[in-house]
Order: sequence, then C-alpha cells, then structure tokens
Amino acid sequence: MSEAAAQTLTVLIPLRAKPRGGRKAMVTPGVLALERRQDITLIKAVARAFRWRRMLESGQFTTIKELAAAERINSSYVSRLLRLTLLAPDIVEAILDGRQPEEMTLPALMEPFPVEWDRQACSPGERLRLARAPDV
Repeated sequence: MSEAAAQTLTVLIPLRAKPRGGRKAMVTPGVLALERRQDITLIKAVARAFRWRRMLESGQFTTIKELAAAERINSSYVSRLLRLTLLAPDIVEAILDGRQPEEMTLPALMEPFPVEWDRQACSPGERLRLARAPDV
C-alpha cells in the first residue's frame, strides 16, 4: 500500500439543527434552501385554530373554556392558538405553501404579535416577519 493511499481526508461541513415540524432538520448556514418544506406542526396548528374559531362563531361552543373541555386540552392553549387566526392572509398562505422562514415556528408564533395586518409582512422576495407587539 502506498503512503498516499493511507492518508485520511477530513471534510468539515458547518451544520446546525433547526426544529421543523416537530423534527430536527440539518441546515447549512449561509446557503439558501433549494426547496421549502411544509411545517406540518404549524399547518395543523393554523388549521385547528381556524376550525375552533368556526366552532365558536357558529355557536357550537359558547366559550373557550367549553371548547377546551370538549377538546380535552387546556383553555390557555386554545386561547393562544386562536390568535393564529389573526395572521394576515398572505402569512397563512405562506405557511400552507411552506414558504415561511426557518424562524417562523409554532413556538415563535405563540409569542405576542401585532394584530394589524400592515405590521405583519409577507410578500415575494421579502422574508416573512412579524414585528413584535408593543409592550402595554
């Protein structure tokens, strides 16, 4: 065996784990993803929020507490998830299409955000962003 054949080649690839849809995805910093992947956890949360809103508006349930009891979940969680129905339509569409940025996860959207659609931005070529809600 020659000396050249016995050499070891080490390749370093910078990676970081990012939570995506309840799983960890490996992402390389500084490289744009070739294709967006739908965040199933986020999509389910948005769908559930709109379903719950429809149930409340139709009178099927009169209070969030009643709805939470029927769904067997915490009423605080129902309240926080219902806020997703206040997202601008273009942001909801981006989530459904898998065009939301990596930073837009369910835990991030559970944080307070402004309800005014003009303060929520999502347009082609612009990163989806939510300005922080002002402290009251």
